[in-house]
Amino acid sequence: MDIERITPDDDAAVRTWAEIRSASAAHDAPWEHPLTETFARGELTHGWDGEPELAFLGTVDGEPVAVGSLEVSERDNLDLAWFSVDVRPDRRRQGHGGTVLAHLEAEAARRGRTSVGISCWDVEGLERFALDRGYERKAAGINRRQHLAEVDPDVVDALHAEAAAAAADYELVRRLGRVPDDELDAVAVLTASINDAPKEGLQVEDNVFDAERVRAYDVAQEARGFVLHRLVARHRVTGELAGQTAVAVELERPHLAEQHDTSVVAAHRGHRLGALLKTGMLQWLRETQPQIAEIDTWNAESNAFMIGVNEALGYRVMGRGLDLQKKL
Repeated sequence: MDIERITPDDDAAVRTWAEIRSASAAHDAPWEHPLTETFARGELTHGWDGEPELAFLGTVDGEPVAVGSLEVSERDNLDLAWFSVDVRPDRRRQGHGGTVLAHLEAEAARRGRTSVGISCWDVEGLERFALDRGYERKAAGINRRQHLAEVDPDVVDALHAEAAAAAADYELVRRLGRVPDDELDAVAVLTASINDAPKEGLQVEDNVFDAERVRAYDVAQEARGFVLHRLVARHRVTGELAGQTAVAVELERPHLAEQHDTSVVAAHRGHRLGALLKTGMLQWLRETQPQIAEIDTWNAESNAFMIGVNEALGYRVMGRGLDLQKKL
C-alpha cells in the first residue's frame, strides 16, 4: 500500500477522503449523512477548533482503498493522539485497515505522543479490529437524533416554562454566528465547563479553553459549512454568563443540524439551566429555521442528566460509539 498525506488544496484527494469515509459510514451506520466536500475541506483546514487533523490516503495499485486521520493538540493532552480509520467496505479484511493504523501510530510516535486512541461504531468487527491491536475499551457514547416533525411544540413550550420558573434569575441571549469580541473570555469559561461531563475510563486531561480557541471554533464551523446558533444564559443581577448551548445548521443541507456543547458553569447549576437552554434553542430555531428536520447529538453513555433532557425532547438513539486507548 502507498500512503500519502492529503492536503486541503488537493481537490481530488479531499473528494476521495470524503467518499471513502461516507461509504464506510453507510456500511456501519447507515443513518449517517454523507460528508460534503465543503465539510471535508473545512475539517482538513481547521479541524474542530483550529487544529486540523492530519489525513492520509492509502492506495493499492493506484486504487484508493482506505483513509486515516490523526488528531493532536498543542493546547492540552500533549501526550495524546487520536485516530480514525476507514476502509472501503468492498476492500475490507485484506489488511488495509491495519496498515493504515500502523502508519498513524508511527506518525504519532514521531510527534512524541505516547497515548493513542481510536473510535469506532459498536458494530461487529470494528471493536475487534482495535482490540486485536492492543487497544482497550475506555468509554461509550450514544448518537441520538431529534426528528423535529415529531416534536410537539406545546411540550417544548411547557418544559421551557417549567425550567424558566426555576431559573427566574436568568435571561437567555441569542448569538448568531461568531461570539462578540467582548464575550470571548466569558464564553471560554462556559466552554471549559464541558470538562465536567463524564469521561468514563478515558485517560485524558481536561481541555484548555481561552478566547483564541473559542474564536478558532467559530471560524472552523463556518469553514465546515455551518451557521452557528449559540444561546447563552446570563445572570440578571451580576451579568455573569452561566451556561450555553450551540446548534450548527448546515448551509448546503439546511434541513440538517448538529447539537454541539451544552454546558453550565458549576456555580450556576441547580437552576434547570440545561433544560432552559435546550428548550429555548428549539424555540429560536422554530422561529428562524423552520426547515430543520433533524438535529443530531452525542452524549457519554453515563451522562444520565443530559440524556434525560434529550429524551424528554424526543431524541432517539441511532447508534453507539466506542472509544479505545492504549500506550505506545
